[in-house]
Amino acid sequence: FDDFDFYPVDPSSEVSLRGEIQTLLRKSGLDYEDGIEVFVVCRPHGRLVACAGLEGNIVKCVAIDPDFRGESLSLRLVSEVVHLAHERGHGHLFLYTGPENVEFFEGCGFYPLVEVPDYVCLMENTPVGIKSYCQRLAAGRKEGAAIGSIVMNANPFTLGHRYLVEAAAKACDWLHVFVVAEDASLISYKDRYRLVETGIRGIEKVSLHHGSEYMISRATFPAYFFKEKGMVGPCRTAVDLLLFRNYIAPALGITHRYVGTEPFCPTTRKYNEDMKQWLQTASSKAPPVRVIEIPRMERLGGPVSASEVRRLLNAREFERIEALVPPATLELLYDKYRTVSFTPASPPVASGGVKSGIL
Repeated sequence: FDDFDFYPVDPSSEVSLRGEIQTLLRKSGLDYEDGIEVFVVCRPHGRLVACAGLEGNIVKCVAIDPDFRGESLSLRLVSEVVHLAHERGHGHLFLYTGPENVEFFEGCGFYPLVEVPDYVCLMENTPVGIKSYCQRLAAGRKEGAAIGSIVMNANPFTLGHRYLVEAAAKACDWLHVFVVAEDASLISYKDRYRLVETGIRGIEKVSLHHGSEYMISRATFPAYFFKEKGMVGPCRTAVDLLLFRNYIAPALGITHRYVGTEPFCPTTRKYNEDMKQWLQTASSKAPPVRVIEIPRMERLGGPVSASEVRRLLNAREFERIEALVPPATLELLYDKYRTVSFTPASPPVASGGVKSGIL
């Protein structure tokens, strides 16, 4: 590789290079992803022949020009992007690839987590990551014929969230509630978790869990964090939902997943339908998880949703917010977020209200 120059580039600041990368990706049947923060590129004699993208701790958009493909160059490219990730403080890495490339990446130190047949595979660079996480979860396992679950973003926590938790808890022997840990919402994860913890106080037979990178994160469900992309692709919902079904649900003995109905957002409604497919009916090594939809509670003439609370927050309409949220949420919004201004986007998948499997 004496004539091969490997180096990192910022795609946001080098427009012409971004075009070259897009062309190279198309040769490999890949799309350019805007969330990528840095690429490792390879140039022999100035020609772009290989690239590998890094978005946080996720390796993606790995491509090599067909004229230069070979195991040696591939290994060097992966080694370079892994080294760059470590330099940027990321030790635990995830990687997206086609099923046909799994064996190669196993040779590079990555291990399969979940595969959508003929579509995509998610891998991580440790053989014990998901296993260790599930062992920690299993310490809180409760026995029963009906063990429920809810995954919520709670951006912010509303009376609708509490209504859903109450309804699910009544229907189960035990209920496990997870708060999405990715800090990519208006309300910080620390505040969201505290609001959920306070908001469900007094409801019996409920365990509250911190989220993880294995559940509704940029690694498992990247489209959730890019509102402008609209409808979520089937492979990305499948990755997240199969991780839940194959690993998280068995660790806790979960038999049901509760969601709120979605009368408005087509993207969220599609995610609810995908949930039924991948948790209930798709072929899997794990038992099915039954999906139960519960009609949302209504206030102010319509369903309660966190997206509506955020809209009211932007308009500083705290009197109307008071009808939709518990006292702790109202206090936090008034004290900490009343000066926040933002431009509400079209509702993403489960943008925070009781409106989908991730709320």
